[in-house]
Amino acid sequence: MAESGKEETLYVSRVILASPRTIYQAFLDPEAVVSWLPPKGMKGHVYAFDAREGGAYRMSLTYEGPDHSAPGKSSEHADIFRGRFVKLIPDERIVQLVEFESEDPAFAGVMTIDWSLADVPGGTEVTVRCENAPEGVRPDDHETGMRSSLENLAAFTE
Repeated sequence: MAESGKEETLYVSRVILASPRTIYQAFLDPEAVVSWLPPKGMKGHVYAFDAREGGAYRMSLTYEGPDHSAPGKSSEHADIFRGRFVKLIPDERIVQLVEFESEDPAFAGVMTIDWSLADVPGGTEVTVRCENAPEGVRPDDHETGMRSSLENLAAFTE
């Protein structure tokens, strides 16, 4: 759900039937990330990945078919972005800064994505908080994409 205001913050969470350790590890392995992060209808590709505090990564999400509701941020069919791991607290939290590669100023700026993992009965509550999304990222599309990624993360780890 997005808060109203100039700088919207998106919160999405889901309980996943896996341990915090299993879920945390899925964030540190580029082969894992490329399998669960892309929302439904997209595929991922990792170009660089250094999973440590201060480490960076670069990846793309490409639409699998020509029919999609919104164009990509970097090209008609793709989102290419760079990220940096700001904070890694094993089995608890992953904080990333993400910036799209785009010539469209509507997609400029650095977004913070904060993933928290809480041990709950029967699994782990995974909560993602996205702050400062570029104005070109439609809130409904953003929420749908994050929910899809959480669904994929559950399928990957359960």
